[in-house]
Amino acid sequence: MAAEESRCLLGHPASDCYPRVQNKKLYLATFAAVLGPLSFGFVLGYSSPVIPELRKINDPKLRLDSNQGSWFGSTVTLGAAAGGILGGYLVDKFGRKLSLMLCSIPHVFGFVVIISAQNVWMLYFGRILTGLASGVTSLVVPVYIAEVSHPKVRGMLGSCVQLMVVTGILGAYIAGIMLNWRWLAVLCSLPSCIMLLFMSFMPETPRFLLQQNKHSEAMAALRFLRGPHADHEWECRQIEANVQEEGLNLSEFKNPAIYRPLLIGVALMFFQQVTGINAVMFYAETIFEDANFKDSRVASVVVGSIQVCFTAVAALIIDKTGRKMLLSISGFALGWGPVPWLVISEIFPLKARGISSGACVLTNWIMAFLVTKEFNDFIGFLTSYGTFWLFSAFCCLNVTFTAFYVPETKGQTLEQIEAYFRRS
Repeated sequence: MAAEESRCLLGHPASDCYPRVQNKKLYLATFAAVLGPLSFGFVLGYSSPVIPELRKINDPKLRLDSNQGSWFGSTVTLGAAAGGILGGYLVDKFGRKLSLMLCSIPHVFGFVVIISAQNVWMLYFGRILTGLASGVTSLVVPVYIAEVSHPKVRGMLGSCVQLMVVTGILGAYIAGIMLNWRWLAVLCSLPSCIMLLFMSFMPETPRFLLQQNKHSEAMAALRFLRGPHADHEWECRQIEANVQEEGLNLSEFKNPAIYRPLLIGVALMFFQQVTGINAVMFYAETIFEDANFKDSRVASVVVGSIQVCFTAVAALIIDKTGRKMLLSISGFALGWGPVPWLVISEIFPLKARGISSGACVLTNWIMAFLVTKEFNDFIGFLTSYGTFWLFSAFCCLNVTFTAFYVPETKGQTLEQIEAYFRRS
């Protein structure tokens, strides 16, 4: 074991240092956590089948015109932006596990408001609440998974976040064919309840526990996550070497080891949204209706199915191909969907992880709001051809940015990634 430890310290791939790890309970903890992104996906997908239905409903208090439909689709992103700020505070103050459990409350309550809605404003309020929960979830779950995983499987497990998001979107599309908007809201509230139950039996992350000086609890968490035969003491020492007890001062953002990964993370979130993906996913059914598809709901399901299939492929290959290659050569579901969320969960130093992740999530959802809210105006001003050519131009900029600024994090521990930014 001493030889293995020296290999790691000399910079060999960190995956060489986990020869006797058992992953069963790690996979269980990841499954419990990604029920949050599944709920988040149901929130995103809910608007696509529901907006056309609410445009035709007989009740004038609930009927949506085109402007109200765009607000119904986009208000969720405003709630999610607020959730990014809240999540950045919660994840450092109360930990990763408790933050994830708490976000189930606004999620369920938001759908209860939608189910009981008597007017358009109740629909908006319900969407904002479910968006708030989604914003917290989109921050906390990648951090939780990154901190409980070891480098050999961190890419695969981190990619499961986006996989469950697109699975939730597809589930909402399919269920929307069979259920009316109120019963669909009932269905969308269920995954969050199951996540709350499962997460109550999962451990807090060892890194957060060590940051709180809870060494025995951190060792217990490592035994749960790695199995009885792994070298828990060695991993604990590696984490402790990078744990800094003091809080983060704003003056420290002058340090390149903190501001460089933050700028990379913010840019990744910006570029992810200006691909236009959320506009397509929020208004899929409306887009296909305007394009005169005979069955716009089935067409939306096909789009959602493609997203799920290729995001699953990304999860299987990301630890072999690396992050930069997928960002550079693939389409959205293989690269720009899962990889930015994975990278921002890896590159921030532990002491800045909450506030930096919050800034990235805030950027993501503000851009999502602007793109989804103004999508119809873009169509009117630039035509549909011009709008999608604009999105294509941003995709080209994405590739250039990746080539010059995004580091490769494949096979490295979080501590090694942090050391890379300190050195450079």
